[in-house]
Amino acid sequence: MRTETTGAQPSAEQAASVRRKALGDFLRQARGRVQPESFGLPSGVRRRTPGLRREELAQLCGISVTWYTWIEQGRDVSVSAAVWARLASVLSLARAERHYLFELAECADPEHGHGNVTPLPSYLADCVHSVTAPAYILDRGWNVLARNEPLLRLFDGWPDRDDSPNLLRYIFSDPAARDLVVDWEQRASRVVAEFRADAATHVDEPDVRAVLDGLLQTSPVFAHWWTRHAVVDREGGLREFNHPVHGILGYQQITFRLATRPDCKLVMLLENQFRPSEVNSAFIA
Repeated sequence: MRTETTGAQPSAEQAASVRRKALGDFLRQARGRVQPESFGLPSGVRRRTPGLRREELAQLCGISVTWYTWIEQGRDVSVSAAVWARLASVLSLARAERHYLFELAECADPEHGHGNVTPLPSYLADCVHSVTAPAYILDRGWNVLARNEPLLRLFDGWPDRDDSPNLLRYIFSDPAARDLVVDWEQRASRVVAEFRADAATHVDEPDVRAVLDGLLQTSPVFAHWWTRHAVVDREGGLREFNHPVHGILGYQQITFRLATRPDCKLVMLLENQFRPSEVNSAFIA
């Protein structure tokens, strides 16, 4: 009798083991790139391997060599964010490498942000303006950093009419949002759950906290949904708007995380194929 086997998904324990091994391999390679003399250590011919020795890196980071060895071997040990940060500093990791380290460690980077939100590079704003469909960029606090003309027409002048446009404040504090967004209450409840998932690692940072505290104080509806602790991904799908001139319009929302600014996301509203194209085309540049 022949039995068929299917590829089973790895268990959580197996996935964690693979991740720890990848992390150990990455640290070993990064350690081998470091010049010992940059820390005042001898770089003579007695060294059998390039870079720092395990005991040297451990000493520079203020941890025991046994503990560091276990980390590099992929053992299941508890490591604080501060230790990961010291390792990243001593190893002189580039931004992408540091991000990779903390992703593998499943740990929030303590130096990620600290409220110092850098301005959006001009080339990213130019990308938004080059998109023919309604598009905008949000930061981790859902502040609007860039938008194009099609979005401005769809949202009937917002976000330009706000000094500091924020999508959450618009949805919950601007009366126009209730008229524009079809099924406003359902969308509003989901938006809160999306924001909770999006801001999980930044919720204590000043810029995100300011947005959150402001909404909790000024919007009973937001406060109600926030206390429900629902969490969902910001997925795409049909988004409908009741435009004051053109009536009901439907778009497919697509969200992209920006590789050069992982704290930001590009959102595009693509023309819905199930809607009359001549209506939606009023908002295509």
